[in-house]
Amino acid sequence: MRNLVSLQKNLFKKSVSGLILFSLGLSLTLLQKTPSSAQSNPVPQELQTVITQIQTAANQQDVKKVMEFYSPQFTSSDGLTYANLQQTLTDFWQEYDNIQYNTRVESWTQQGDKTIAETVTTIQGTSKSSGRTINLTSTITSKQHFQNQKLVYQEIVSEKTEITSGNNPPKIDVRLPQAVKVGQEFDFDVIVEQPLGEDRLAGAALNEKIAGDRFLNPSTLDLELLPAGGIFKRIAGIQSPEDQWFSAVIVRGDGMTIVTQRVNVEQ
Repeated sequence: MRNLVSLQKNLFKKSVSGLILFSLGLSLTLLQKTPSSAQSNPVPQELQTVITQIQTAANQQDVKKVMEFYSPQFTSSDGLTYANLQQTLTDFWQEYDNIQYNTRVESWTQQGDKTIAETVTTIQGTSKSSGRTINLTSTITSKQHFQNQKLVYQEIVSEKTEITSGNNPPKIDVRLPQAVKVGQEFDFDVIVEQPLGEDRLAGAALNEKIAGDRFLNPSTLDLELLPAGGIFKRIAGIQSPEDQWFSAVIVRGDGMTIVTQRVNVEQ
């Protein structure tokens, strides 16, 4: 039954893209506070200063000041540019004004005049939409490239984001590989973990190539009635080495859960 609910993924994708972008600035704010890393490879004072300044501007939600720390030639592995990064960050702060970040640094290296840091950032936040509370949790692993105290490039290694709303959002288990080869078939299963009782489920799932225009122009999802248990999809082999977002929505009478996860597609 198509069009049971037509759900604009604006809430979902804007949240995801904002988290990715915002983590670019804040995922390094704890860099100098990681003892084991700092002992073996101390952070340069110049980088510590930039990090502190980014954090101060971000806490003030000062987009203009934050963007001063990005190179005008900034790019990312997902096709982001300086311009659409700025717009998406602005949109994200308008949606979520209650965000907490918890970051650990996995490693950093110096390559010529570039400093490259790999971090894992866990983000939690809340927002309001039509009187409902929206809860967000995201985990992002990324690599940031600094040059001349400016962020010049970002690569997202992995990401998973979950958004819930309602009194009893479905608890789900997403089974999806982090990486696949070009042409490799695999399963995308979104399993509802708790008993449904008399409730009926609606939901939808899709996958799409990650591209810069998707951050500001998200897709839509039409929900369908689901058989008990969740969503089970067999994915035909992806024919090009381009990372993809896999997204799913599960709705029950008293709650909704939205999830997205990145799959790296390798040659």
